[in-house]
Amino acid sequence: MVLSSYGWSQTAENYFDQAMKKSNAGNTQGAIADYSKAIKMRPNFDSAYLNRSMEKLKLNDLQGALADVNKTLELHNDNTYAYTTRANIYYKLKDYKAALTDCNTAIKNNSGDYLTFNLRGLTYVHLEDKKSACADFAKAQQLGSESAAKNLKMFCK
Repeated sequence: MVLSSYGWSQTAENYFDQAMKKSNAGNTQGAIADYSKAIKMRPNFDSAYLNRSMEKLKLNDLQGALADVNKTLELHNDNTYAYTTRANIYYKLKDYKAALTDCNTAIKNNSGDYLTFNLRGLTYVHLEDKKSACADFAKAQQLGSESAAKNLKMFCK
């Protein structure tokens, strides 16, 4: 019996799946490499850009993460999770006004996302709007966020 790889080749989706497995195993660099291969094969692969952005965020490559999430939104401008991801990047870059804008867009598209409410609350803390921050922490806690409950205690005494 002869085994051959004739006729079998990786697709963008194969690389995407491999990247997700590597990400779940904690292999951030390997995941980025495979997402890059998927993107090279399919340049409009918005999910690969978004996931690669999140991997770059893990490495604190904020500019690389921002470039990828911006490409995601260029390809698919109603991707709510991309707005939350970009808001998180802007928050880490201390661009709180941009973070707030993206949080607002994400919440408008998905009012049940406690992560975004909590992030917007933290953003409001930095923008010195305690009332709005506390309202968002309360909403995030109501939606099930444990960290929002801690933030309520810390910032909303």
